[in-house]
Amino acid sequence: MSISSRLIYVKSEDLLDEDAPLQREPRLSVSARRQLTGLALGAIGLPLLTLLLNGTASSLSLEGEVLLYLLAVVIVAMVGGLVVAVASAIAAALLINYYFVEPRHTLNIAHADQAVALVVFVVVAAVVSGAVELAARRARAAEQASAQAETLSALAGSDLDEDSTLHAVLDRARRTFGMQSVALKVRDHASGDWTDSEQAGWAPAGREAPMRFDVPISPDLRLVGRGPALFASDQRVLQAFAAAAETAFEGRRLTAQANQARSLADVDRQRTALLAAVGHDLRTPLATIKASVSTLRQTDVAWSDAERHELLETIEQAADRLDAVVANLLDASRLQAGALSVKTLPVSLDEMVSAAVLAVPGASGHVTSDVPEDLPLISADPGLLERVLVNLIDNALRYGRADCAVEVHAFAGATSAKVEVVDHGPGVAAAQRDRLFEPFQRLDESTDGGVGLGLSVARGFVEAMGGAMVADQTTGGGLTMRIRLPLAGGDEAA
Repeated sequence: MSISSRLIYVKSEDLLDEDAPLQREPRLSVSARRQLTGLALGAIGLPLLTLLLNGTASSLSLEGEVLLYLLAVVIVAMVGGLVVAVASAIAAALLINYYFVEPRHTLNIAHADQAVALVVFVVVAAVVSGAVELAARRARAAEQASAQAETLSALAGSDLDEDSTLHAVLDRARRTFGMQSVALKVRDHASGDWTDSEQAGWAPAGREAPMRFDVPISPDLRLVGRGPALFASDQRVLQAFAAAAETAFEGRRLTAQANQARSLADVDRQRTALLAAVGHDLRTPLATIKASVSTLRQTDVAWSDAERHELLETIEQAADRLDAVVANLLDASRLQAGALSVKTLPVSLDEMVSAAVLAVPGASGHVTSDVPEDLPLISADPGLLERVLVNLIDNALRYGRADCAVEVHAFAGATSAKVEVVDHGPGVAAAQRDRLFEPFQRLDESTDGGVGLGLSVARGFVEAMGGAMVADQTTGGGLTMRIRLPLAGGDEAA
């Protein structure tokens, strides 16, 4: 990705100068601290070497002594650089002349070849010191180039799809250039102001470091850094960081748009499912009620008591069905809006199961209950728990086998009680059981199963009371709905 705008580097004294030029890259020379260290090493080491050779009446020849001084100068060059090494070489030549060249203890030279030897010594020391410093510079340049290459490679190979990548890119730029802070600024089209979209690093107000670079990425994006001065050689790496920051910003924006589109798609899918459900499950009982009432109001037909009773029963059943559908729709909307009111009380499971069985039309002769009367009380909202059990029992009766009764079992553990509603119908495949609790899911469209909200609402109620609900397979075939609810006073202990 290319960046068409040029990079702008600024010094602290040039913050108001938009045309501040690029700083020239400094030579990779030895730092002042190392030069002082090398100077101290030469000032101490050369006299010590002289005392050692002179005080021990060394049997070394002049050539051997010169080589020892050359070694000392090379060591100084490795520490302090070329300038310090040349000064040390001249000082070493003077020491050799004064202490080891006849006539001694003078700066006079008796033989011309000895003078040539001292001159050659200084030249060789200077050349060797220059070679040592050049090698050190190249090593530092290679190390810097390797670090830049590693940074560029990391940016090129990074995954820019994660939401946290933009901050990671800015933080890496901050650490790479030693900045106090690096920020990606976005322009507000309404006001024209620039605001921070993401920032790595921070400083208290009034104590910010000078701005060192301002990289225009696009008309609406800028990369800004505060900290120590940068140089022209950093331009390529900074461009890579700017491109990576732009890519990460665009990735974050596209991810947000995709999430929003996904949410809208989910809402649209639920709206479509709701409309389809309303079109069938609300209009069907209304049509039944309308037809039955219209029939009863016919004056040209004499209806018998049995026929009248049958029509009224049809109206009642359709009204109950309509009431159940509307109740589920309202409960689902309350759960989604987080407006469900839960008032937990100590309640008895056997009473709740009996009330739920009586509330389901036609359930009394088709449900067997195995709920001991001495079970501990549970902590639940009585109204919500009855709605849950009614939904589960009604669902089990609708999908279970007509010749097999629906079974309700309950038992207690140390901190919770479990309720199982068991049917012996066709069951549900393991891969589809989680879909049972999704809104508007009807796995068997051929069965009159409502709008597909019963189990979704039931699980929402159970979770709101601090419990859990799962679907499992019935031994021998069928579906078992399992509920876990805390015992009264046991939820705090758990």
